[in-house]
Amino acid sequence: QVQLVESGGGLVQAGGSLRLSCAASGTIFSINTMAWYRQAPGKQRELVALISSGGSTVYADSVKGRFTISSDNAKNTVYLRMNSLKPEDTAVYYCNADIRVSQWLTTKYYWGQGTQVTVAS
Repeated sequence: QVQLVESGGGLVQAGGSLRLSCAASGTIFSINTMAWYRQAPGKQRELVALISSGGSTVYADSVKGRFTISSDNAKNTVYLRMNSLKPEDTAVYYCNADIRVSQWLTTKYYWGQGTQVTVAS
């Protein structure tokens, strides 16, 4: 069983910063990618940032230059540093990971429970 546990959300003023963390635990053979998605009320869930096991990163245009994704592969943990936050960044942020639990099985996507980020204007 694999679990993703997020932490670090909260309320912050516009222009402020937050750091989200997500730790994967359980039976893990390998992790291909870890990512952050977000979903605002009434909107679809969208990719915020993604990092591969090799360190390659992808960002949504709306967060480029403000958010930084990083990972600690030894700890199966991914981080999202969010600077210069805007009210439009308000959303529930979800951790996502593409994990192989056994060398004999294909990978599968897992989701965390989500953490609320609220940016006040």
